[in-house]
Amino acid sequence: MKTLKLGMVGGGQGAFIGGVHRIAARLDGQWDLVAGALSSDPQRAETSAQELGIERSYSDFRQMAQAEAARDDGIDAVAIVTPNHMHADPTIAFLEAGIHVICDKPLAATAEDAARIKTAAEASSAHFILTHNYTGYPMIRQAREMVQTGDLGKLRLVQVEYAQDWLTEPAASDNKQADWRTDPARSGAGAIGDIGTHAFNLAHFVTGEVPSHLAADLSSMVPDRQVDDNAHILLRYASGARGMLWASQVAVGNENGLRLRVYGDRGGLEWSQEHPNHMHFTRFGQPTQTLTRGGAGASDAANAVTRVPGGHPEGYLEGFATLYAEAAALIRGDQSVDLLPDLQSGLLGMAFISGALESSKKDSCWYRFPSNVLDS
Repeated sequence: MKTLKLGMVGGGQGAFIGGVHRIAARLDGQWDLVAGALSSDPQRAETSAQELGIERSYSDFRQMAQAEAARDDGIDAVAIVTPNHMHADPTIAFLEAGIHVICDKPLAATAEDAARIKTAAEASSAHFILTHNYTGYPMIRQAREMVQTGDLGKLRLVQVEYAQDWLTEPAASDNKQADWRTDPARSGAGAIGDIGTHAFNLAHFVTGEVPSHLAADLSSMVPDRQVDDNAHILLRYASGARGMLWASQVAVGNENGLRLRVYGDRGGLEWSQEHPNHMHFTRFGQPTQTLTRGGAGASDAANAVTRVPGGHPEGYLEGFATLYAEAAALIRGDQSVDLLPDLQSGLLGMAFISGALESSKKDSCWYRFPSNVLDS
């Protein structure tokens, strides 16, 4: 099968997530990275492209979008791996050029930018994909299937948390990742945007539930920090289920503690990202089972995105790779691809951020989640 051609905006020297996307895109042999506008600094962009062996380097993403769209051998898709405030303009430029977009989460830094992306995506023939990578984990695919097939019964409780400690102290001046993530002008929000949207998306992906209301208590624990670094959020669902979401980047002792627990009236399941290849499932009144990726109890949904034999670690990079493989299939016209995070996933995340900020400003009052987010 002929590989597809990938471009990248952002991800030059000193960047983190760009390298993750590059590894993930290569993993299944379906993408070749051939073009990029890797930095807003022309010299850094060119140097970064040379280090990575990228054929075509551009100093401006708008020039790149126009030039690649005009080439017979132009890119099939572009990965947007910039800080949040720089998602909208490149995304819109490539969508308007008819080039598929694979964008890192969250959708944007502001509601206004999200609305602009929505308008461009709906007017374009190109696909828009958002890389909520945890949706690509095998046991998360299985958890979703188990909820849908009724193994848990009627859902009652949804508990999700994402705890880290890397921002426990004020960020060092040379820490590029911390610098932009704690700058409200570039991030749009703190922990709720950076990792809270992952937790929110994971709960929605597995359960299918969208809250009717939320109540949020957002805190900035580090003195003089201008964005939230800890969030406690209550969720009410129209189905009658109740949820809790905790997102923190100041929880000492936690590295990347994304955890999900879902309970129905017949059973419950528990999963932890730091032990991604196992999931605990309990039917009421019966012993707890440990389901394993690629082994005991694995479903077809899990096996479909499993690459290595049971007992071998598989997780973060492979989760991204699953999204890139499915994006390739979608672009090639595979109509069965239906689990990729998309524009609606991004709009839900932005509604979550806006609702949490609004609720917290009003002393954690209940905020009515907009009912029309999924109408587009």
